[in-house]
Amino acid sequence: MSTAAIPEFAQQLSVILRQRQHYRIPACAGMAILVFSISCGASALDTRGHAKLQATSTSLPDDSLLRDFGDDPLRDTGVDLRANFSDRVNGWTWHADYQLLARRGDLLEPQQQTSLPGFGGATLPDDDRRVFDLTHRISTRDDRVITHRLDRLFLSHASDKSVFSIGRQAVSWGNGLIYNPVDFFNPFDPAAIDTEYKTGDDMLYAQYLLDSGDDLQAVWVGRRDADGDIGAEVSSIALKYHGFTDLAEFDLLAAEHYDSAVVALGAALDLAGAIWRSDILVTDTGADRFSSAVLNWSYSWIARDKNLSATIEYFHNGFGIDDGNYGPQALAGRPELLQRLQRGELFTAGENYLAAALSVELAPLWVLTATLFNNLDDNSRLLQIFSRHDLQQDLQLLLALNLPWGDNGSEFGGTDSGIADRPLALDESIFAQLARYF
Repeated sequence: MSTAAIPEFAQQLSVILRQRQHYRIPACAGMAILVFSISCGASALDTRGHAKLQATSTSLPDDSLLRDFGDDPLRDTGVDLRANFSDRVNGWTWHADYQLLARRGDLLEPQQQTSLPGFGGATLPDDDRRVFDLTHRISTRDDRVITHRLDRLFLSHASDKSVFSIGRQAVSWGNGLIYNPVDFFNPFDPAAIDTEYKTGDDMLYAQYLLDSGDDLQAVWVGRRDADGDIGAEVSSIALKYHGFTDLAEFDLLAAEHYDSAVVALGAALDLAGAIWRSDILVTDTGADRFSSAVLNWSYSWIARDKNLSATIEYFHNGFGIDDGNYGPQALAGRPELLQRLQRGELFTAGENYLAAALSVELAPLWVLTATLFNNLDDNSRLLQIFSRHDLQQDLQLLLALNLPWGDNGSEFGGTDSGIADRPLALDESIFAQLARYF
């Protein structure tokens, strides 16, 4: 199939889910039943999943605009139920992951209304711009959202040298450990606590393994424009070569992402017992060219019978603002940055960052990690202390403490809201999540 035919193929395929508006509501449940029924007819159905309960408490400075949305502290709760089904039949494998997501709290409304740094876009995923509409909002209010969806729905085939898959799935590229500019398909927020699953996209994916051990990967991610049509100007097509030398691994990437051309070069090598990784990414929008880069060092050792690991990472955001002004007017003057913040490709508005992380294995099933995020342009910081503890088999507790500091107007100290002396500022926050796996 030629690349020019891919959007037309996807457009025809998606008609069954988008012919009429009232068909969108049962699409998610209908597809889940279909895949589950197919799987139940075979002999090797694999079923697994989790139930996660989440709670967050966030304190506010006296002058924060967020005090208008609730009392101090702001409290949020959430539920994440996930059931994953897979089955292998005649060399082909079906995957279908169903999600039921609910969230209630004070931060829900401001997160939905602003694209300023630190508040992201939609708090729960939607399929407004994806090829297939496999998400339905069961209930939506200012302080409560309940939705269910299919986060994975794809068919794959693997042989000794090749892999091919079609449908809703996820792909991760890049050498960044904290900031990852090459991972522009639904990346995680650098300060995200639960990173178990990336949000899936509707895509075609292929990988071919060469005799040398190198491999070639290709991906097409389809999206819809504001009119609901699939088009090259909002989709992505990428090709990545992953190779080896005597001393290092390397990646070469070329992509057309939305309406921009992207090229990237990455490498990873072992030097003096530590791992060095780097990526350089150049984006050509036609009107301008932006260069981003990441360089990190990681090392693991044993001290006092404890396993420890450390990471230091520098990130240069080519789309970022170097003067510390992240207010609405400043962002409006940087459309390339604003678009990527709104699309969830970037989570940082500054230009230069230095992050450091230290992990200590307190016990075989208990890891404590401290990460310091430092915006070098405005000298604001975020300290995150994170605990992951497997209480027993299939029961996990995550705890995190976030401590931001910086001047008003800075990224972590509280960005400009557009209202004088009322920054979008947060103080310390506590996050807890209890997960049961099955």
